[in-house]
Amino acid sequence: MAKTKSIFRCSACTHEVAKWVGKCPDCGAWGTVDEVAVAATGAGSPARRAMLPSTAAAPISSIDSKITQARSTGVSELDRVLGGGVVPGSVVLLSGEPGVGKSTLLLEVAHRWARQNDAKALYVTAEESAGQVRLRADRTGAVHERVYLAAESDLSIVLGHVEQVRPTLLVVDSVQTMLAPEVDGVIGGVTQVRAVTAALTSLAKATGIAVLLVGHVTKDGNVAGPRTLEHLVDVVLQFEGDKNSTLRMVRGIKNRFGSADEVGCFELHEDGIACVDDPSGLFLHHRTDSVPGTAVTVAMDGKRPLVAEVQGLTVETEIPNPRRAVSGLDYNRVAMVLAVLQSRGKVFIGKSDVYAATVGGMRLLEPAADLAITLAIASANSEVAIPAGWVILGEVGLAGEVRKVTGLERRLAEAERLGFTTALVPPGYAPLKRGGMKIHEVADVRAAIRITGTRKRRATKEATEVAPDF
Repeated sequence: MAKTKSIFRCSACTHEVAKWVGKCPDCGAWGTVDEVAVAATGAGSPARRAMLPSTAAAPISSIDSKITQARSTGVSELDRVLGGGVVPGSVVLLSGEPGVGKSTLLLEVAHRWARQNDAKALYVTAEESAGQVRLRADRTGAVHERVYLAAESDLSIVLGHVEQVRPTLLVVDSVQTMLAPEVDGVIGGVTQVRAVTAALTSLAKATGIAVLLVGHVTKDGNVAGPRTLEHLVDVVLQFEGDKNSTLRMVRGIKNRFGSADEVGCFELHEDGIACVDDPSGLFLHHRTDSVPGTAVTVAMDGKRPLVAEVQGLTVETEIPNPRRAVSGLDYNRVAMVLAVLQSRGKVFIGKSDVYAATVGGMRLLEPAADLAITLAIASANSEVAIPAGWVILGEVGLAGEVRKVTGLERRLAEAERLGFTTALVPPGYAPLKRGGMKIHEVADVRAAIRITGTRKRRATKEATEVAPDF
């Protein structure tokens, strides 16, 4: 028999050390260094003997691609992120904060899977009792005779349920609460999570069962457990949403069967979770007339264009340090926009409280919204509304110039679909007319303020305090 020796390897970064330590000296992670037995090799050791493979290598042209054809889950927005559906034998990890709706979504997936595919789905919960899951199923209408439920935390018993039920879809809620009896370590520890995930992955590849895993997240928003957990699975999805809003989004982090840039939108209600096929309407406040301090832009969330409304408000104050409040936007970018607006655009807001926010709980962090934020605040300061039906796109530089943004064609197509007739875009876009939409190119902030008419304040007693127009 070949001699073996022990080394200590970090499961997060694979760094090797001579002895066990609590903290990895390379990546700084705690509790990730494990003892690993490896074969001892030396200069005089014989070469490894070749073994006859059990399955011969086959030409790639002879392999049937239909065995990895995706099957729809019945939830259209989830299918969008997965690349058309769940691939048989794949392992999908869905992570998210507590209470965001992971269990509700996967229970709905199991219900629709059993209803439309005429197949069995096994839902394993280790965090709740069977009665609690049944109450949720009654509330959301996810009760079906081909959806089987097991409240187990022992991996061996779960594998026994799989042998008895023989499902085509297995949901495990959650992977951090499962226990592999033959492996040392506490439930939720690095060793246990890795062993459970590896066993379920082997089960999926051997039987063709699609496995959906629920994963917890850390306080930083990352998937809890070792980094090898994300490498073992085929798809990693992130389920996110604000607790004060009903909007939920599923983002693709890793996808071996499709694009990882897709995003799915859902709305969480008391009676379940529903797909939002056209989420742009959630981020717009529908009104008949224009209001000062509002501007509409189009954000790209992955490959999906979303029309969003930005609102600004300025209030004169006597305090030495005016307030700056931001909601749904990047505070640092708003601060930069305010500086450019006052220095390059000659809109004096240094003695005013400034408030900037998005509508519908949307988070708008990309630079393409800079020009919309600039004009919304300029409109609020001048009390002149931006004309109705205008959409504003562009990044603002420190010199006051308006820069190009990515995906401009898709953004304009989405705005035109929703009825917008005029667009304000960076220079260099051709043609100047796109279908029925009129295009205005602006080179800098001052030109954008001039074309929208948001410089002059209405005729009030404060008009003398505002700098003259260009």
